[in-house]
Amino acid sequence: MSLLGIDIGTTHCKAGVFREDGKAVRIASRPTRTRQDGLGRYFYDPGELWETAAACIREVLREGTQDVQSIGIASMAESGLLVDSRTGTAKTAFLPWFDSRSMDQAERIGKEADPYERFRITGLRSSYKNGLAKLLWLKEQDPDILNHAVWLSASDYAAFRLTGTMATDYSLAGRTFAFDINKREWDSSWICHFGLNPDLFPAALPAGSRLGCVHSGASAETGLPPGTPVAIAGHDHVCAALAVGAVREGDMYVSAGTAETLVGILPDSELSQREYDSGLSYGLHAVQGQRFWMGGISASGGSVEWLRGLLGDDGLSYQELMGLLESGRKEPTGILYFPYLSGSGAPWPDAGARAAFVGLTKAHGKADLLQAALEGTAYELEAIRRSAEKTGCPPFTRMTTVGGGTRNRRWMQIKADVTGCLMEVPAIEEATLLGASLTAAAGCGIYSDEREAAAAVKPEAFTRYKADPERHKQYLDLYEKGYLALQPALRQFYHTY
Repeated sequence: MSLLGIDIGTTHCKAGVFREDGKAVRIASRPTRTRQDGLGRYFYDPGELWETAAACIREVLREGTQDVQSIGIASMAESGLLVDSRTGTAKTAFLPWFDSRSMDQAERIGKEADPYERFRITGLRSSYKNGLAKLLWLKEQDPDILNHAVWLSASDYAAFRLTGTMATDYSLAGRTFAFDINKREWDSSWICHFGLNPDLFPAALPAGSRLGCVHSGASAETGLPPGTPVAIAGHDHVCAALAVGAVREGDMYVSAGTAETLVGILPDSELSQREYDSGLSYGLHAVQGQRFWMGGISASGGSVEWLRGLLGDDGLSYQELMGLLESGRKEPTGILYFPYLSGSGAPWPDAGARAAFVGLTKAHGKADLLQAALEGTAYELEAIRRSAEKTGCPPFTRMTTVGGGTRNRRWMQIKADVTGCLMEVPAIEEATLLGASLTAAAGCGIYSDEREAAAAVKPEAFTRYKADPERHKQYLDLYEKGYLALQPALRQFYHTY
């Protein structure tokens, strides 16, 4: 018996076949091609994105992997498109979460109601990333485009191509700024307030719910057996929690990649001023009856990639980058890097924030700049951790970490030294893919629930990074007296010039 996971990500589309114990049988990955129009706005081509996902599925479905019992689809959260409800054809390109064309619409949305009251309903603040802002932007370009249209996320679209059913899950619906996470339904009056029809949004289901089966046309395209159950597993970072076993109240894990995200699990209770003040975002978890909190660093690994491209004539190779880091100092650089190349998230949400280096001297070199970038993202990690603890979460002394960033051992040690937490990296290949497959398997009855699915996964090994007491003391001083202390002045500057 096999489980299939699909992950439609910002930089890659992936498919993976897993055994019931979480062991990977075969994984395929292909780049998600990001395009730009003549005005520099980013988009994904729907046909191209689907074909990339289908190619990954075909690649993993080789001999011995045809006994797929369920399919779970995870994706980046806020990216979406409009599909014609009559014909099923795409009416627009995919608008990626990171494309900022809907900034003005998000600002207008934010002024239409008390931000705190909207937060209590949605778990979010108004942002250009959210589906509602993107829909208003599309409406302003062409009001008729909303006729007979349905807004689908990347997961929703892939599920539709496989089954012919249009639906979404709670965790993805919750990223539109139009979904009531308390009532678990679309906020029709809020949607109508903007002159939109609530029918723009598909049915919303709990994560992992079986929404249909692979139809014959999709079977021919992908090689999947017709009739195989399909489920939308949901938000990629939330799905990955099942793979790493972060499925109980107080659990937390870190997904480290181009962007970095901390995700924790909470009881299913309404949000209060305390949660609002945290700067975190909230939603309904893939674990039924639970909620999640989330804080992100949008340019974490992205900061390293940015510097890698700048510090060599043709860009530094990864080998050269790691060589510089290993040859550099082990103690703190004393440089403060604020990693806001794409704005800042929790606990200081600010789309207008900009990156900065503070404390440079002529004695600093390439290795110092690279290390400072790693330190700056670790300071952000610490800020999010502290913010979560202020909401009533127990003190965090351990961070389970997955993602491409874990391959940088120097970075992992700096995170341990800054936060004082034990950084624990399980030997799990592709946590989001595995989490998507487990979420669907639980929803389709292969496991009794999500916790049983998570318990089936037993990593063979862990790599652990323990904080050095002296370095932690030094970093704590830099964080308190420098990184925190300079935040107000830097933000005032961002919005003055």
